[in-house]
Amino acid sequence: MREVTGSGEVKFASEDEFKKMFPDCETGAMPPFGNLYGMDVYVAESLTRNDEIAFNAGSHTEAIKMKYEDFERLVHPRVVSFTT
Repeated sequence: MREVTGSGEVKFASEDEFKKMFPDCETGAMPPFGNLYGMDVYVAESLTRNDEIAFNAGSHTEAIKMKYEDFERLVHPRVVSFTT
């Protein structure tokens, strides 16, 4: 991730950091719409081959299922390879 983001340091965020960044979501259930929160969004290249994707909708009891092409159109994620 350091290489992908160009950052000198990459670490997992604490629960408190998540709560501050996503105040309207349950901790650990943030949807991948970082663009709505002023954050860059990265997606694994392998997900781009899926017709549909599913993810948390801000809570641990609700999910969103949508066409990948719609997600890409709305979010404009940066496609990266997380594995070699």
